[in-house]
Amino acid sequence: MEDQNYPTTDVARICSMIELLYPCMDDYLYVYDLKNDYYYISPSAVKRFLLPAYQFNHVPETHNQFVYPEDIPLLQKDLAEVADGQKDSHNLHYRWLGRDGQPLWINCRGRIVRDADGIPSYMAGCINETGATQKADNVSGLLGESSLRTVIQALNARSPKGFILRLGIDDFRDINENLGIEYGDRILRETAGCISSCVQTGQQLFRIVADEFIVLDMGGGNVDEAYRLFKDIRHAIDRFIESNCYEAVYTISGGVIPFSADSSYSDMMKLSEFSLNEAKRCGKNRCYTFSEEDYNHFLRRKKIIRALRHSVHHNFEGFEVFFQPVVHSFARTLRGAEALLRFSSPETGPLSPAEFIPLLEETSLIVPVGRWVLQQALSACEKWRRTLPDFSVSVNLSTVQVLKDGILGEILNGVREHNLPPSALIIELTESGYLESNVHFTKLWSRLKEAGIILALDDFGTGYSNLHYLSDLNPNIIKIDRSFTIKALKNSYERELLIHIIRMVHSIGLSLCIEGIETIEELQTVEQYGPDYIQGYYFGRPCPYAEFERSFIDPGTSPTVSGQSHPAPCSPR
Repeated sequence: MEDQNYPTTDVARICSMIELLYPCMDDYLYVYDLKNDYYYISPSAVKRFLLPAYQFNHVPETHNQFVYPEDIPLLQKDLAEVADGQKDSHNLHYRWLGRDGQPLWINCRGRIVRDADGIPSYMAGCINETGATQKADNVSGLLGESSLRTVIQALNARSPKGFILRLGIDDFRDINENLGIEYGDRILRETAGCISSCVQTGQQLFRIVADEFIVLDMGGGNVDEAYRLFKDIRHAIDRFIESNCYEAVYTISGGVIPFSADSSYSDMMKLSEFSLNEAKRCGKNRCYTFSEEDYNHFLRRKKIIRALRHSVHHNFEGFEVFFQPVVHSFARTLRGAEALLRFSSPETGPLSPAEFIPLLEETSLIVPVGRWVLQQALSACEKWRRTLPDFSVSVNLSTVQVLKDGILGEILNGVREHNLPPSALIIELTESGYLESNVHFTKLWSRLKEAGIILALDDFGTGYSNLHYLSDLNPNIIKIDRSFTIKALKNSYERELLIHIIRMVHSIGLSLCIEGIETIEELQTVEQYGPDYIQGYYFGRPCPYAEFERSFIDPGTSPTVSGQSHPAPCSPR
């Protein structure tokens, strides 16, 4: 090329040294011939950064091609000061662009060599990638995650058999918070020592992140051997805790996956992380072996949560409120309906409430979804009361909603906005969610009662039933769960118990609803016990708004709800 400049003799010698040394180094050596506007860097840098070549002219201008745009002014200012002789050294933290176009932080250092007249002649130095992962951990003294990656990738080529045991200190944050970070570092060192003392020939230990370690077995070890290793490690830690006079008491959990040459490094890390998390989720201080079935369930949960979030962020598409009739016993006239949430998406298909509602609660999505359900139910009630003036709608409230500030205002404002008397809304709460007194719950409960909202204690007869709820909470309605109803229909002891519960409920001025009645025989039997309301498939399955309106509300529909006239008019989802 006509405009190409060549290095001076001294710079050419340095280029030869770089050529000799760069294969032995992770950092990148360079020399910048200031007089001839020539730049040479370790050839390996071209594979990492967006350099046009490992040697080039027009140095300041060419740097603009691979330096992160925001950092170009900073670099050009420093290079100008070097060229003008204002500096004897160069030390700058800034960003180069990687081959994928993403910015990577580097530290570029160099010394300026001047000629006999004191004019800057060339600059030689080193560039290291400051954002690169450490190969070893200085706290534990172990090799780190990047070294583990290198070892596994090399092993994959040889296709060995073995296992990966991922270990994590349980509640390590408590140690740092209570005893300090320096003490936490000591615990990491001691734990690394305990694990190292148990590692066998053919196994290697790494510290990968925070309080987590990995033992890589490359000698054909199986799951049973991984469990024995975990027990040995746990015992070694127990001995350290005892020798340390119980100053810090902690446990460790482990997750085991088989080492497979067919799996990528990222997959192994992902599956080992899942296995360790499962061990912690199951109670900690234990070891869990990877299960494909459990992992698929985990992935399904994540898939459903993504679908639920998408729905909430897209105007609740996929959600639908179904309604199930609640009937006056004996007269069999419609009292109202319970609003029940349903969900379906293209990714998941129709889901059972038992599957998606716990995930709504776990992610707190139940808060916006519950608000939407309340509005849908109140809107339906407002319309249907024009035909049936005494119609009421029941809405379930979860523990998560109860603990949210503002739920009381949402309920009362919703009733007012839809021009409904407070008694048109029944709030159902599950007793098992409120075993102990909670200031939010008791305040909400009492304020709702004061406002005239009807309160129902749902699923009575299951789980943690306790009679003190009747006196402490003083609900308006008690709802008997179908599981208890079925027992009463089949067992004389349970039947007598149900009869006594109904009598007791009536004696203190409360009403009672029996859920889950599906046949005429069940209806005729439970009616003898004297409940106030009946709910179940016999009178109607939960169904969409339009179907419920057509079957139970439209003019011409008989005010008497007959199971024979309405044989499960709506299909369940």
